[in-house]
Amino acid sequence: MAEITRKELILALISAGDNPRLMGVDLSGLDLSGLALHRANLARANLSGANLLMANLFGANLKGANLRGANLTRADLEGAYLAGANLSGAILVDAILTEANLTDANLDGADLTRAVLDDVKGYRAASD
Repeated sequence: MAEITRKELILALISAGDNPRLMGVDLSGLDLSGLALHRANLARANLSGANLLMANLFGANLKGANLRGANLTRADLEGAYLAGANLSGAILVDAILTEANLTDANLDGADLTRAVLDDVKGYRAASD
């Protein structure tokens, strides 16, 4: 599969306008920090190991996406649809997940330190 660079992705996002469609795209290991991906369709995308530090993923569709080991520190995932997503080992420190849907998401080993989890659907904190 051909690799995409950060620059190529930014150019594609600019031309896509609102609601970019990136379903199933392999963005693994890319530096996507600070990018505006709000309302993007990233269903089944491979974002494993990607740097999404401070990315705007407000309302994004991440259904079934692979975010294993991704850095989502301070990312805005408010209202994001993460049902069935793999977030194992992901770093979600200070991330905003208000009203996100985490139904059937894999959060094994994910770091949710200080994450905002208000009104999240399908998430249960581990019992002590």
